[in-house]
Amino acid sequence: LDTTGLPLFDQIKPEHVTPALDVLLADAEAALSRITGPDVPADYDTLSLLLDVSTERLGRAWGAVGHLNSVADTPEIRAAYNENLPRVTEFYTRLGADERLYAKYKALNQAQSELAPEHRLSTPRQRALDLALRGFVLGGAELQGDAKARFAAIQEEHAARSQAFSEHVMDATDAYSYFAQPDELTGVPEDVLNATRAAAAAEGKEGHKLTLHMPCYLPVMQYASNRALREALYRAYATRASEFGPAERDNTPLMTEILGLRQEEARLLGYANFAEVSLVPKMADNPAQVMHFLRDLAQRARPFAEKDITELRDFARTECALSDLQAWDVAYVSEKLKEARYAFSDQEVKQYFTEPTVLKGLFGLIEKLFDVQIQPDSAPVWHESVRFFRIERAGQLIGQFYLDPYARNGKRPGAWMDDVRGRWTRPDTQTTQTPVAHLVCNFAKGVGDKPALLTHDDVTTLFHEFGHGLHHMLTQVSDIGVSGISGVEWDAVELPSQFMENFCWEWDVVQQLTSHVDTGAHLPRALFDKMVAAKNFQSGMQTVRQIEFSLFDMRLHAEPGCEANVQKVVDEVRQEVAVNIPPAFNRFQHSFSHIFAGGYAAGYYSYKWAEVLSADAYAAFEEAVTAESGVLSPEVGRRYRETILEAGGSRSAMENFKAFRGREPRIDALLRHQGMS
Repeated sequence: LDTTGLPLFDQIKPEHVTPALDVLLADAEAALSRITGPDVPADYDTLSLLLDVSTERLGRAWGAVGHLNSVADTPEIRAAYNENLPRVTEFYTRLGADERLYAKYKALNQAQSELAPEHRLSTPRQRALDLALRGFVLGGAELQGDAKARFAAIQEEHAARSQAFSEHVMDATDAYSYFAQPDELTGVPEDVLNATRAAAAAEGKEGHKLTLHMPCYLPVMQYASNRALREALYRAYATRASEFGPAERDNTPLMTEILGLRQEEARLLGYANFAEVSLVPKMADNPAQVMHFLRDLAQRARPFAEKDITELRDFARTECALSDLQAWDVAYVSEKLKEARYAFSDQEVKQYFTEPTVLKGLFGLIEKLFDVQIQPDSAPVWHESVRFFRIERAGQLIGQFYLDPYARNGKRPGAWMDDVRGRWTRPDTQTTQTPVAHLVCNFAKGVGDKPALLTHDDVTTLFHEFGHGLHHMLTQVSDIGVSGISGVEWDAVELPSQFMENFCWEWDVVQQLTSHVDTGAHLPRALFDKMVAAKNFQSGMQTVRQIEFSLFDMRLHAEPGCEANVQKVVDEVRQEVAVNIPPAFNRFQHSFSHIFAGGYAAGYYSYKWAEVLSADAYAAFEEAVTAESGVLSPEVGRRYRETILEAGGSRSAMENFKAFRGREPRIDALLRHQGMS
């Protein structure tokens, strides 16, 4: 209940959740009743004070519970979360569809149009108002009677099914283990052998405990010469939460139900399909435009992808004695081909990226580029490996963040940024609350007294999530609906994250990120040059794979009836764009949490869309290179900070981009960066 400071993660207990929400929901209900009364004026500060104060407290408390459910899952916390999810969903659905509240906002908007320009709301406030009005329409505020009741029921049913989908993926991932003997693990790197041996010993067992968590699964797939072992792990991973496992974890019926609910919601709102609804708050205009964008990019990438797969099959046949390249061979043969062609391995590179040095280098880069200082800070945490930091400028606190870097059971797979609270100036006290973020990854922990070693991909992931974090934390907008990432179009929200990834390929930056785990030496220039030469290794294959996911997602939501046969859509999309078709048993969609349990439904294309923006934004730094500052131009950094990061959602993404670049985005930089120009 205490939202005066940071969440007391070390004190929140599952049994606290329901009584706390009883109080917070009652407060929010009271605020809603009061604000919709006839005596409350349709005035921005009044509406903001009454509504934002109560819902912000509720949102922060519920956010803390949801966060624990993602990173420290136990049967008790899961039960408490699921028990309260319908209540919280019901309140927010009702809030977003309240006709009386909608009427107040419409009256406020009407009054603005009648005022002289100098007396109207500021640009950020007007945008917050515009977004709120659009939110009411998409939230069902214009629906009546049975339609409104059904719309509300859909939201609750959808929330419960998405949560179950996510749980099934986590449980299926955690449930698998295989205890391997040392002779089965030829080729697997020493640090992975140490970690898996320690995991087995912790359970009082001999050998090595293999799991489907990325720090174990990926290196086994890349390096284990034992083909049968790779196949066994691949089958387990590719069929998680599907009909090939226990029925209680099968996501097949959930996918059908989730898609059906979304299409029903779209029809209630007067749209032909859910893809149209999803695109209303995005940069892209309609599903046809997105399909054209994806297919155009696929056409450009396809020749490169076909060259990639031909080279891989030839190498598999001539150098690995594999005449039939299977899905479980791809990572292994790719690693062998990369080592043969570029004379280095991911494992060799990894010895230089020790976690403390990577963090120090990342923080140094951000400090130089955006004129801030990052310091360790203290706060209650949910796990001993979590750290907390503060960001300042000239001694003034700007934002804070938690860093939870390591994989463990009970933690959702993947990497993400989430907000704890946003920047907000309270209308009553005029005090400004600073933003706080969660940065979550799933890296392999160091074994014994050794620091964690990150692959270059891990480093890129860390930079990516930090880009999201900076978007949230460096904002200078104080209106809650448009500060930081709030109000930013979903297909532009990946701009700052993908932008940061580019720095992982700059020699001057990489020098600051590396110190060899044994010798302390920086990454040698010769090894870095090999990495750069290999940067676009299989970029054609990777691009068409992302387009495959994006097209699948868009077709699934744009073509009514697809919910009846999800597998058919997967198969058709693969026939259209993939160069390497997975085996018939592959059920990637059953763990595609981005679109079934995240915010990316009819929005997965956003990664590619925003990559055009981020590559073009980074090109501004490339164009400003000097002998003195290299790519880290303080002037371009300041401009990027002010026009993109600080502006947040206070203007449209296109306006922000044009303020930074002086023009609309072009695809040229992306194609150049990926070696496809």
